[in-house]
Amino acid sequence: MQGITMVQAVNTGIDESVSKRINVTLPDSVVEELEQWADNQGRSLANLAAFLLESSLKEAKAKGEIPIQEFPVPQKNPRSDK
Repeated sequence: MQGITMVQAVNTGIDESVSKRINVTLPDSVVEELEQWADNQGRSLANLAAFLLESSLKEAKAKGEIPIQEFPVPQKNPRSDK
C-alpha cells in the first residue's frame, strides 16, 4: 500500500479558511487508477483527490447523509507570557 498526501491551496488572504493536509493509505491498485485518472484530466493526484472528497461531501450533504453545519473560523490565541 502507498500513502498519498492530499494538499489544497493555502490561505490566499481573501478568505479566512486555511486548507489542511491529510494522509491517506490506499492499495497500490487504487493509487495507480487515480494517477491515471488525474493524468488523463491534466491535474495532480492531490488535486483530483481533493476534488473527489469535496464532491462526495457536497453530495452526502445534499442527500441528508450528514448534517450541514458551518465551521467557525479558528481564532488566533494571543500567547500569554505572564
